[in-house]
Amino acid sequence: MPGKKWGSKKKNKAQSRNQPYAIVSYMFVAIFVSLIGWLLYFNLVKSEEFINSPYNTRQDTFADRVIRGSILSAEGDTLAATQIAEDGLEYRYYPYANMFAHVVGYAAYGKTGLESEANFHLLSSHAFFLEQMKNEFKNEKNKGDNVVTTLSVKLQTTAYNALGDRKGAVVVMEPSTGKILAMVSRSDFDPNYLEDNWDYLTADEENSSLLNRATQGQYPPGSVFKIVTALDYLRKHGTVDGFNYNCQGEITKQEHTITDYDRTVHGQEDLRSAFAYSCNSAFAEMGVRLGGKSLREAGESLLFNKKLPLTMDYKSSVLSVDGKSGVPLMMQTSIGQGNTLVSPMHMAMVASAIANRGVLMKPYLIDRVENYNGDQVKKYMPDAYRELLPVSEASVLAELMEGVVEYGTATSLGGQGYTVAGKTGSAEYGEGEIKDSHSWFVGYSNVEDPDIAVSVIIEGGGTGSESAVPVAGAIFNSYYYE
Repeated sequence: MPGKKWGSKKKNKAQSRNQPYAIVSYMFVAIFVSLIGWLLYFNLVKSEEFINSPYNTRQDTFADRVIRGSILSAEGDTLAATQIAEDGLEYRYYPYANMFAHVVGYAAYGKTGLESEANFHLLSSHAFFLEQMKNEFKNEKNKGDNVVTTLSVKLQTTAYNALGDRKGAVVVMEPSTGKILAMVSRSDFDPNYLEDNWDYLTADEENSSLLNRATQGQYPPGSVFKIVTALDYLRKHGTVDGFNYNCQGEITKQEHTITDYDRTVHGQEDLRSAFAYSCNSAFAEMGVRLGGKSLREAGESLLFNKKLPLTMDYKSSVLSVDGKSGVPLMMQTSIGQGNTLVSPMHMAMVASAIANRGVLMKPYLIDRVENYNGDQVKKYMPDAYRELLPVSEASVLAELMEGVVEYGTATSLGGQGYTVAGKTGSAEYGEGEIKDSHSWFVGYSNVEDPDIAVSVIIEGGGTGSESAVPVAGAIFNSYYYE
């Protein structure tokens, strides 16, 4: 028996000495398994995203073997293509010149727009493999794949012409899918002559023609922000029925005055009429009652201060109020002034979520990828981002937006063969007494089963009714009648 006991102690000592080695071994196995898992994930999921990054210089080597593919509209019109000069030099040709300049982008001096987003596909070739082998044997380039977009030439043309020579932007989306049907930004440029005008374009800060105002423009939202303020009131009270205010054309609190457009006296209002007539006084009073904490929460639920589900370059929206914000800032912010900034693309997404019963679909520009013979390589499908607000809240906001068109500030959009819900806005900018207003409209058509959402801003355009609404009307008419 004593011998057995001694043997057991010897075994226990050996196990104790081996335990650290076992732990280290398990750690190395875990690291190895994790590494294998990461490599599999990277190759199956992330490799294309990494290769397609504009910072990855490896893409440049693809052009040595592949002729860059074309970018096409949803109907098959060529928006960008590679042509070969007599001396064999390849160059990019943009048939629509300025019209698609920002959304299609350019492939020189770096890459922007779809030329950047779809770079990997355009420099990949899925031609028949025997053809590829033959070309490689002959030291000739293969033809790259074509990217078919969601963009409509008809709607893009309408939006571009409707903006005219005014600076601004238009975004047209399908709320049910997230497809971007049109994206226009002006001032603009002709990408066919980018090399000739590069120095001028990069130095011209007054026009900022290279800036895609649709996604990278940051503007005070003005009265279109009243969508957020109304949502905050609804969440705090469970209904919009309890609000009453007697508008006298202006409101003053702590020596800070907010005026209505032309100091119009709206008289006794409920929330529906205040929203429809875009009464600044009523919403300034509402904002003070609500406070900065809940208004910020309502805004952030609609993706202010948040990352947007976009694959293109964009600027995030800014909403700076909080529980410590003073009365003057609350009055300004509740009507879309103060420090608040938003892009036309973001407001199109807000309108789309309301139209789609509270669910935001991820916006996207690429419908499918085809080889040069038209055989499908990859198909992009609609993808829900998440519910920004429940159906009950979306329905109330939709009702408020319908009132804007039925009897409020956008009645010119009524009486058509289609219905519209929306919100107009005038956003002041400038210093001191010298101020002007940006003109806004956001909304959607066919309110029972929405077809398209539209966001319009015109810099220095005045009220939404006089500038942005006619642009939206031209787009709706083009969609349904032309």
